[in-house]
Amino acid sequence: MDDAGQRDRTEEKRAGAGAVDSVMLRAIAIAALLGLAGLTARARQSAAPGTPCTDNGPLAPSRDLYCIELDPVAALPGARGSFELNRIPSPFGSNVTRDGAQRYAPILRIAGLPDPGGFAPGATVWVAWIATPQLHPTRRLGVVGNGSATLPAVDWPKFIVLVTAERAADAEEPAGRVALRGFSASNRKQPPDLLEFLYGTPPVRAGGAPNPVDSAGHAGHGAGAAPASGTAPWVHPPMPPGFAMMPAEMQLPPPAVTPFLPRDPGAEISDARPRELVRLRDGDTLVLTAGPVRRRLRGQSFVGYGYNGQIPGPLLSADEGATIHVRYQNRIPWGTTVHWHGVRLENRFDGAEGLTQPAVPPGGDFDYDVHLRDPGIYWYHPHRRDDLLRDLGLAGNLFARPAGQEGGPVHREEVLLLDDFELGDGSAGPVPFGAERTTHALMGRFGNVLLVNGRPDWTLDVDRSEVVRFHLTNGANARVFNLSFGGAWVKVVGSDVSGFEREEWVESVVIAPAERYSVDVRFDEPGQLALENRVLALDHTFGRFVSQVDTLGKLRVSSRAAPPGPATAFETLHPHPRVTEEITRYRSHFARAPDKTLAIRMEAEGLPFVVDRFLRFDSVYFHPVEWGGTMPMMNWNATSKEVRWILEEPATGRRNMDIRWDFARGQLLVVRIANPRESLHAMQHPIHFHGQRFLVLRQNGVANTNLAWKDTFLLPAGGTADLLLELANPGAWMAHCHISEHLESGMMFSFTVK
Repeated sequence: MDDAGQRDRTEEKRAGAGAVDSVMLRAIAIAALLGLAGLTARARQSAAPGTPCTDNGPLAPSRDLYCIELDPVAALPGARGSFELNRIPSPFGSNVTRDGAQRYAPILRIAGLPDPGGFAPGATVWVAWIATPQLHPTRRLGVVGNGSATLPAVDWPKFIVLVTAERAADAEEPAGRVALRGFSASNRKQPPDLLEFLYGTPPVRAGGAPNPVDSAGHAGHGAGAAPASGTAPWVHPPMPPGFAMMPAEMQLPPPAVTPFLPRDPGAEISDARPRELVRLRDGDTLVLTAGPVRRRLRGQSFVGYGYNGQIPGPLLSADEGATIHVRYQNRIPWGTTVHWHGVRLENRFDGAEGLTQPAVPPGGDFDYDVHLRDPGIYWYHPHRRDDLLRDLGLAGNLFARPAGQEGGPVHREEVLLLDDFELGDGSAGPVPFGAERTTHALMGRFGNVLLVNGRPDWTLDVDRSEVVRFHLTNGANARVFNLSFGGAWVKVVGSDVSGFEREEWVESVVIAPAERYSVDVRFDEPGQLALENRVLALDHTFGRFVSQVDTLGKLRVSSRAAPPGPATAFETLHPHPRVTEEITRYRSHFARAPDKTLAIRMEAEGLPFVVDRFLRFDSVYFHPVEWGGTMPMMNWNATSKEVRWILEEPATGRRNMDIRWDFARGQLLVVRIANPRESLHAMQHPIHFHGQRFLVLRQNGVANTNLAWKDTFLLPAGGTADLLLELANPGAWMAHCHISEHLESGMMFSFTVK
């Protein structure tokens, strides 16, 4: 958004509420504070894509989250309406502003409204508005009436919808009589009342000391085994600044698992080196060794793992169509593999432990042949205890240079691997991992130190008017980033396995774990800019949205002008004929009904009482994307023993690795995946298919209008997606959620292409 647009939006939100029917609006506000909408029963399955207010099927987008029912006032018992929060087509899985506000294209449907003058003397039109729960400010959406109306985009975190009878269509503020009203589902997130706090208070020992165990039925829960030799004691995860949790949650015991950090051998290991570029030709061989290294973050020193002594691992660069040979040497005390994420290579080299190969034991070697069939940015990482090994540093990028020019010209290209890491408060060191199984099983492990190419202080020097193509990879366990470049112009060029059909202007880049995006950025003014992650994080305890702005790095723009060619071409949105031509061959399949369906579930057993109680309270509303780890204690406490994440096939009832899909090579498959909100804890999931590529045809029933070939996509809470999966690569392959802790909690299945 340009500066003028930002100012307009700010002024719009400052507009006054005016002389609205105060009694009616107070009633609406009270309803927003107290209302707990029941979960809609889902009885039928939709074959055609539906939108939130038009499809109640079990695999439809959540009516509860995205369809606001409008209630009439007593004087209009026959009136009714709905306010549908539709997805706006976007290159990304979630459409948000640069500040992280969710953005929707609303459709208002009304029936039964009389002539406005008969309802309110002197009124001539019906007008739709939104207002904050405090009823100030308000925003006019437009003149409406019986039937359907497409309204301007809305991006307020919490709001009330009003339809009023007004004297003039251009009324600045609602002054007429209210006819219909409703509130967004996010309004149901409110601070807990006294009873909820009492539920969250632990029993008290004799003498008044609080009991660290929250109920007798869970005595000893989380004690775990004694730390193994060389591991650190438990370190509590830190609370994000400005957030708090209930007292009993802050006193939760450690997870019921042995804490693990790599043993520190003293002076025997070297500091992790910055990533090095390794250029490879067709047929070249690279030795890739996983071993211990010393990491230093925020003045703290600890042991991690690196490839060839580097964090991230070497940036491997080879031409599209090349085959490189990698001899992997495992020199850490964990059995591991290397997964070449997104590369459509031969099945036996995919690195899926237990499916395509056994884990390479400590001290063992394995030879991979990596054929770079498609141009683009890829990455490599372990596929066993990915939650632990990758977070400790085992990840790197692989760049397949295109044979021809992709998109407009640029001055240079930069490859950025984004990550985060969780350190305890002060000098406590890293928050340990679970040795026997994963911790952080509810939401995934969110770090509190954000990294670019392994560094918390990444910088880049550029010239004025320079155009840089950034190839971005999200290597974090769970965090979805919303990246912007300090107000510089940004256009998205490509994603996982191809370019987009055409370049597209964007305010920010929403990138989920394991996704890749290529964006062009032009830096027009000399000075310093920040690479920022700007989100609205949900405070689960007090029901508010909190702006969080994290600086991942700095861009220093010199006054020296770059050569003008790419800067001039940057202003044009270039088409990608190669991509469009290839996708066109598949368009006749876009309207097909789903061949296969999947639904996402979560089950929990054995959670501490206070965690279970809070999750039930919290389930009144799920935001489409959980942008930050704002309930770290209860997330940390839950392991894969208590939490099971599930991919379920509704047609058969099979779950996770019991799902059996067999296909012939060359088949095209339409797969619908639903992420129902009816769960103890629903949240977004980045879904990854190994060895194949797919198109995300539509989300929440809305067609995507600018396609790219993908291998990973973000599915928000309560949402649905239809994928066209091309089955061109034979073998037994995995599909799973790429939140590492969800994968370790069972959220995966396999399919076979014969």
